[in-house]
Amino acid sequence: MRFHPPLEEARLIRRYKRFLADIETVNGELLTIHCPNTGSMLNCQVEGGQVWFSRSNDPKRKLPGTWEIGETPQGRLFCVNTGRANALVEEALQAGVISELRGFTGLKREVAYGQESSRIDFRLEYPSGPAYVEVKSVTLGFDGTPVAAFPDAVTQRGAKHLRELAHLARDGIRAVQLYCVNLTGIEAVRPADEIDAAYADALREAVACGVEVLAYGVRLSHEEILIERRLDVLLNG
Repeated sequence: MRFHPPLEEARLIRRYKRFLADIETVNGELLTIHCPNTGSMLNCQVEGGQVWFSRSNDPKRKLPGTWEIGETPQGRLFCVNTGRANALVEEALQAGVISELRGFTGLKREVAYGQESSRIDFRLEYPSGPAYVEVKSVTLGFDGTPVAAFPDAVTQRGAKHLRELAHLARDGIRAVQLYCVNLTGIEAVRPADEIDAAYADALREAVACGVEVLAYGVRLSHEEILIERRLDVLLNG
């Protein structure tokens, strides 16, 4: 996925009210742009850090741009826009990059399912039956380690999705939790027990019920982002 039009470079002044970010462009322009990330962005955002944003010319938009990429204090790049994760995964699925999910004959997005009125990110059709795939975007990294973690804030919704997947798996339906790691310099992913122990327990319970857990990392620059390789999953840290 190439960024089009090209992203513009800026410096982060501050992020606030979760969805707003003040930036200064390389030309000295001061802007307030949209931050499309519901998480805490722990260990990612740093005031004065380098960012890249997409600019909109839509007169109906309240904000002139969207924060797309940032640079962590450790010098890693991360994708701020969690809305891109599903598009990246669909692109990788169609290209056969995610080897464990190749061979499907049909793909549907945002399909209603489950006992708790949920919607699955992808339902893949195979001759042997469907596979339900839930996608989570991962950006939480730590200084000095190539292991990322999820979540970066307490997520009751994430635990709900794991319960739904576990119900499917117990009924003999293929269920997959896929972590799209939108952070460079990462080799493995683990549950963030220290942030949300309930989510971590729900993940391990889901695996015990037969849910598959996959993690894939991206190649990321201010020009493009794409899923390129499988990462290890460390369920016990």
